[in-house]
Amino acid sequence: MKKFRITVNGVSYEVDVEEVGQGGASQPAAQPAPQPAPQAAPQPAAKPAAPKKAEPKKEEAPAAPAGAQSVEAPMPGNIWKVLVKAGDQVEEGQALVILEAMKMENEISAPAAGTVAKVHVDEGASVDSGDVLVSLN
Repeated sequence: MKKFRITVNGVSYEVDVEEVGQGGASQPAAQPAPQPAPQAAPQPAAKPAAPKKAEPKKEEAPAAPAGAQSVEAPMPGNIWKVLVKAGDQVEEGQALVILEAMKMENEISAPAAGTVAKVHVDEGASVDSGDVLVSLN
């Protein structure tokens, strides 16, 4: 018997799994040898910075208003459907966007109640993990 802890939608379950060999008889599983903890590679010494030529200023993305909360893509995928628009009142856990990833539709929910300040994506857009989808106030 092996014990595993599995988390589904934020709920943790502890399960026992029996390994069944040929003929249906239970066989004890070999215990894997403990793996040593990975160690960080030594960092190379930093090189002194060379003086830079004056470059034109690049426009930065406007900062979110004070108190705004960003809802980010948890994985890369495509925006299948946008369910809210700027100005909408949302409750904690309400679906904001449906993100299609690996042929599955994933509801991206509001982490807290608030007002939608801005929707940063359009339906059909490709997003990477960590891209801001919606800003809430």
